[in-house]
Amino acid sequence: MSATAAPPREERVTLALGGMTCAACATRIERKLNKLDGVEASVNFATETAAVRFDGSRVDRGALFTAVESAGYKAALASDVVGADAADRGAEARLVGSAALTVPVLVIAMVGPLQFSGWQWFAFVLATPVVFWAGYPFHRAAVLNARHAAATMDTLVALGTLAAWTWSTVVLLAGLSAPSYYDSAAVITTLILLGRFFESRARRASGAAVRALLELGAKETHLLRNGEEMLIPIAELAVGDLFVVRPGEKIATDGIVFEGVSMIDQSLLTGESLPVEAAPNSEVAGATMNASGRLVVRATRVGSDTALAQIARLVAEAQSGKAAVQRLADRVSAIFVPVVLLISAATVAGWLASGAGVSTAFTAAVAVLIIACPCAMGLATPTALMVGTGRGAQLGIVIKGPQVLERTRRITTIVLDKTGTVTEGRLRVIDIKPLGSTPADELLRFAAAAEAGSEHPLAQAVVRAARARGLILPALQHFESHAGLGVEAVVERRAVRIGQPRFLDEHPTADWVAVSNWREERQAQGQTVIDVALDGELAGLIALADTAKPSSAVAIKALRQLGLTPVLVTGDNRRVATAIALEVGIEPAHVYAEVLPAEKASKIQDLQQKNEVVAMVGDGINDAPALARADLGLAIGTGADVAIEASDITLVSGDLRAAVDAIRLARRTLTTIKGNLFWAFAYNIAAIPLAVAGILNPMIAAGAMAFSSVFVVANSLRLRRFASIRKGATR
Repeated sequence: MSATAAPPREERVTLALGGMTCAACATRIERKLNKLDGVEASVNFATETAAVRFDGSRVDRGALFTAVESAGYKAALASDVVGADAADRGAEARLVGSAALTVPVLVIAMVGPLQFSGWQWFAFVLATPVVFWAGYPFHRAAVLNARHAAATMDTLVALGTLAAWTWSTVVLLAGLSAPSYYDSAAVITTLILLGRFFESRARRASGAAVRALLELGAKETHLLRNGEEMLIPIAELAVGDLFVVRPGEKIATDGIVFEGVSMIDQSLLTGESLPVEAAPNSEVAGATMNASGRLVVRATRVGSDTALAQIARLVAEAQSGKAAVQRLADRVSAIFVPVVLLISAATVAGWLASGAGVSTAFTAAVAVLIIACPCAMGLATPTALMVGTGRGAQLGIVIKGPQVLERTRRITTIVLDKTGTVTEGRLRVIDIKPLGSTPADELLRFAAAAEAGSEHPLAQAVVRAARARGLILPALQHFESHAGLGVEAVVERRAVRIGQPRFLDEHPTADWVAVSNWREERQAQGQTVIDVALDGELAGLIALADTAKPSSAVAIKALRQLGLTPVLVTGDNRRVATAIALEVGIEPAHVYAEVLPAEKASKIQDLQQKNEVVAMVGDGINDAPALARADLGLAIGTGADVAIEASDITLVSGDLRAAVDAIRLARRTLTTIKGNLFWAFAYNIAAIPLAVAGILNPMIAAGAMAFSSVFVVANSLRLRRFASIRKGATR
């Protein structure tokens, strides 16, 4: 009897890596992991992590650790790593010690009057620990690379500094009358350590947005049980528990308001500084701030299921991925170092063949090795990606992966769902036409009192309008709903009927023609009109509509300025759709109305067949297929989870202007990456010939190489200043 194969079991894990010194190290680890059966890994040098997806039925986590360690590096679960403080302190100690020993060597080598008899021995004593102790990480990595028949920037640094130290020591011991390079070996080591120190600090700064996101959650909450409050750690809170949130406190976890009314500051998640109202049955998110009243909230999601945790996870996954431009840089780097070694060897041979001295040939070759270190290329993409996605998280924009950056550049058309995306997604009372002696507020008060017994969207809109005007609703004495027609009730001993004209038992008014004209005019504008009768007499009409969000027109204008053509797709009738489109600035020719949910994806496909590159913005479950079908899917985060999962970018805010911010930020990040790569490549291409020609001193080469890396990281950090077009968005 044959054994049945275990069914596939997909697992995801993030590994914290140790021992990486350059982008080539990341490439080697990634290659090792991807050789395992059923493993798909992406290693990020900037974050020193590996995002691994694997089939748990074929590979266990131990095999992942073994693969990394067999490549000569360390691995641990990212969740088990408290921090990199010890490693940071070690690197800082090497830098401080190296600098303290290097300065005297440099000063005495550069200032002739200070060169006492036997000063070369003094330089030897000080430079030796710099080269071998402070420079140990370079030598260790170079040996490791050699075992794998590979060469990286560490190989170049190790060869350059060891060559300078060895030549100088031979000159010293043999008593030759030739220049020594102890100062070059020490300065090169110190400058590169200094450059890496600044890189490390900048990389930590670039990931600060996501770390801050996770740290801003509440640590404790007041659990409400049997009418009594008890203070408990967040970890003990379970789904279904009731907890109390006082004014000024953070909401412990995602939930639904059970009791109380307050204003909630959601700027942490949405990027919007203006608070929103929370009342019974309102959904609230963990880590947002309760600004005013006392709330009792029922927990619906805890731990890793909360909106905050999901945003942090998606951002981390995006930062661990690789854009196409990064993979190109990896391929170039893989062949770049061996080519540099050949150029360095050819430089020595060329200078010697020209009749120059060994010292001149040696100096030029060391300069080639040092100036060519491609660490700037390795940092060009991941640092920009980290800063860009971190800034997006601050603004309530979650970019799911680096491949999204490539797509935003090519988008030509943006398809917008109407309900909940362009419009508020809920009906609102637009106008009231009272008849006879009944004032508008009195008509609304009776209508809202009767509708309070109904869950219909029309009914709830009428109730909200009455409460917004501060009207006190009398109690119902009788209520009956008639599906598809309306409701009838007794309020303050008066018979109230609300609904379609055919449902009401009212008598025609003297001004029946004017009433009919008002109704038809409103309906022509896409509004819904309901009639209200009191005691059998038509007392007035109420017009309702799903109105466009105040920000939609601004957003659509901005989308046009980005070179995109806005298209509206909706299941509503054409009259309603066209009215909304004209209001927000979309041409009627670009409106698809009365589209069934299943047809939305087909409309996307139709546009793609016309050579359009299509982005889709939606929020509902019925938008998920269209979001997945589009070249770029943007989900309004206030919508359904399935829509968010199907999208490439999640907009935590319900503001359509966030879509503009998302596209602008993605394009800006991609531009920054390309700029970084250009300067990294241009720097090497321009500097290597100078080094070959003997124009570039090794110390100057080391300083320039370190500066190039710091420049790339600093250029990426400029993305932290990306400004939203949303007025009041968190900056």
